[in-house]
Amino acid sequence: MCIKISFNKHHKGQGSTLSFVVQFSEKICGIWYFFRNFVKNFVRDTMTKKTRIYIDTSIVGGFFDKEFEIETKALFDRLENKEVVFIVSSLLEQELIKAPQHVRELLSKYDEDCFEYVETTVEAGQLAELYITEKVIGESCLEDCQHIAIATVNKADVLASWNFKHIVNLDRIRGYNGVNMKMGYAILEIRNPRELVDTVEFRNPKNWINHGNN
Repeated sequence: MCIKISFNKHHKGQGSTLSFVVQFSEKICGIWYFFRNFVKNFVRDTMTKKTRIYIDTSIVGGFFDKEFEIETKALFDRLENKEVVFIVSSLLEQELIKAPQHVRELLSKYDEDCFEYVETTVEAGQLAELYITEKVIGESCLEDCQHIAIATVNKADVLASWNFKHIVNLDRIRGYNGVNMKMGYAILEIRNPRELVDTVEFRNPKNWINHGNN
């Protein structure tokens, strides 16, 4: 709120001082309005920001796997409800070419604005190679490394996977992020879908059955 300043124009000796006070008050008001709008916009953007989840092939396949379908479908429910955004890479699309038709077509059943599409870049390729060079994982797991690298380079909020051997593995996660920090990248959160859905809902086995039949 700005402060109005009134003064007597007949006080000539105080003219320059009052003029300075008025200009200073106007600047304070400008700073206040800027700060108020900044805070308002920051709060709005923070509240409406969706979690960006990078998914690998196991998430798409998990939708149809009896062992993983409950939590995977719950994660896709969050996608459909526009609570999250899935980051889909060109690598994932390439891997899905080899999958059965119903698996290939899963993502196309959701709105385009549910996804953020990213390409496999030279930068991501070099980072993936570095994971292998640093012996985080073996050469045979290059594609897994590429998923980690693409998610890292694109600053995903979290990477979701059912690959417990090569990706969602505590020792591997420490290794990947050790390389990331060494190269100046942010730490990448790596989780399985069980950690990304409403855990309270799935504590009751009856909900598992009901959800699986939906």
